Amino acid sequence: MRIGTWNLAGRWSDVHASFLLDLDCDVLLLTEVSDRVLLPGYSLHLGGPEMARRRRWAGIASRVPPTPLPDPHPASAMAVVDGWTYCSSILPWRSAGRREPWAGARHAEWTAACVAELLQNVPSDRLIWGGDWNHALCGREHAGSIAGRSAILAALEKLDLVVPTADLPHHIPGLLSIDHIAVPRGTRAQARAVGAMLDGRRLSDHEAYVLDALVG
Repeated sequence: MRIGTWNLAGRWSDVHASFLLDLDCDVLLLTEVSDRVLLPGYSLHLGGPEMARRRRWAGIASRVPPTPLPDPHPASAMAVVDGWTYCSSILPWRSAGRREPWAGARHAEWTAACVAELLQNVPSDRLIWGGDWNHALCGREHAGSIAGRSAILAALEKLDLVVPTADLPHHIPGLLSIDHIAVPRGTRAQARAVGAMLDGRRLSDHEAYVLDALVG
């Protein structure tokens, strides 16, 4: 099974479609998804709330038509594919501000509340969770907070998930990825970053990440 994640930054063009098709993924955990997204050979399930005009927080694209599930959080989308539950999420970033769907007075509280709601609504087994978490899980923290990271790591421990993307690079030198894919502990998996560039121009302000995993 090949699983990818990419923050589209609300953009879409034939070039974006070609880039995603070249990743050759079975399932894509997408974030900041334009309502113009159309990917040949894939069925797309989008989360309900809009992040901005004509842009959804999260979506799941799959070669096998996904069975949609209720959003586990307004900034997430969830669906079942081949007996596995896939959840694509945006978690709060440091400058997100006190607005929906974030609850609390500061970033650490936004993240803790978001993660707590997800924990209440995602299954405890056969779960693959990814997306733009806005946190490195080790090393220097740039987009999120150390307290927010701690809340995410505690949730991963409770769900018995591991994150093979944790030590992959961000496109900013010296930083590690804030986009992740988590799989059950013990899963044989190998992850890599894919630069989202064309002719020296970034297709998004995020790299794409691909995970090859042996899931049954």
